[in-house]
Amino acid sequence: MSDNLKLAVIIGSVREGRFGPVVASWFADQARLHGEFDVDVIDLAEAHLPLQLPAVPPAMDPNPARPDGMAELTARLDAADAFVIVTPDYNRSFPASLKAAIDWHFTQWSGKTVGFVGYSGASGGLLAIEGLRQVFNELDAHTLREYVSFPRYYLLFDEDGALRETDEPAAAARGMLDRLQWWARALAAARAIPALA
Repeated sequence: MSDNLKLAVIIGSVREGRFGPVVASWFADQARLHGEFDVDVIDLAEAHLPLQLPAVPPAMDPNPARPDGMAELTARLDAADAFVIVTPDYNRSFPASLKAAIDWHFTQWSGKTVGFVGYSGASGGLLAIEGLRQVFNELDAHTLREYVSFPRYYLLFDEDGALRETDEPAAAARGMLDRLQWWARALAAARAIPALA
């Protein structure tokens, strides 16, 4: 039986023509090469994510009835020990699809660690990442300082979706995955301790 951590790599953009699957595929390969993770790539375009949320806030009902089309997503988030969010910047923030997926869940994020891979024009997704740190911290998740960023991603990947220069991004990914592994194992142990009421 594998002692690997379960890592969910989440593609945050669902827009037509998005580049997220290319970036997520590259990062998932880096995570598999790292050797400490069983990788599950979650594409939010495959989940039903209504923007209208339940009437009762998650602090009062952390696991509300969810649409049938969200059941698989919820189960995969439940199973994960850690997450890496792959996100672009949309208007200096992150996609609405990603916020909907986050807000429909609560206990799935709590006590787990979250890393980020950003891509966009000049900022490389850093504006989205900074906003996501605040959101996940509110949900009692630990966000990593380390990240991977692809500014002007359209110049960095070739027409087949391969990185033109691999050394620097691969080193950044390894550094983030090392920290992700450390925090994910520490938090898994901590989750086994009953929380104070």
